Amino acid sequence: MANTYTHLYIQFVFAVKYRKSLILPFWKNSLYKYMTGTIQNHRHKLIVIKGMPDHMHILVGLYPNQTLSELMKFAKAESSEWINKNRNTSEKFYWQEGFGAFSYSRSQMNNVIHHIEYQESHHQKQSFREEYIDQLKTFDIHFNEQYIFHDIL
Repeated sequence: MANTYTHLYIQFVFAVKYRKSLILPFWKNSLYKYMTGTIQNHRHKLIVIKGMPDHMHILVGLYPNQTLSELMKFAKAESSEWINKNRNTSEKFYWQEGFGAFSYSRSQMNNVIHHIEYQESHHQKQSFREEYIDQLKTFDIHFNEQYIFHDIL
């Protein structure tokens, strides 16, 4: 798209189906690399990716060639296929339906990057569910409790 210039920073948040703790330390960095490649293959700029055993945070410089939903569809489908092909879990791996997407200005980037990079210490103080609901409220996003990521079985 010649002469198209954008400045779109989006943080995506999404969970493992039923928020099962399936993303294990011995393969999570390979997952991050794989997802980085997937996102960059769609012409977006991956700024930071980090997660916990049951969910992910990805900060992307979005290129306006596809919708947020299309990007998440590809990223989740391709990564779950990679996880299952490599037999990284003892059961079939699925991402939970849906995602959160939050936009940020350039002046907020350092705080967002820091928050994503330090997920482990952050979640010692606040659960994923609490963090996610707080984020929805901060962005004044109306939500229905029944559609928040499903609890662990």
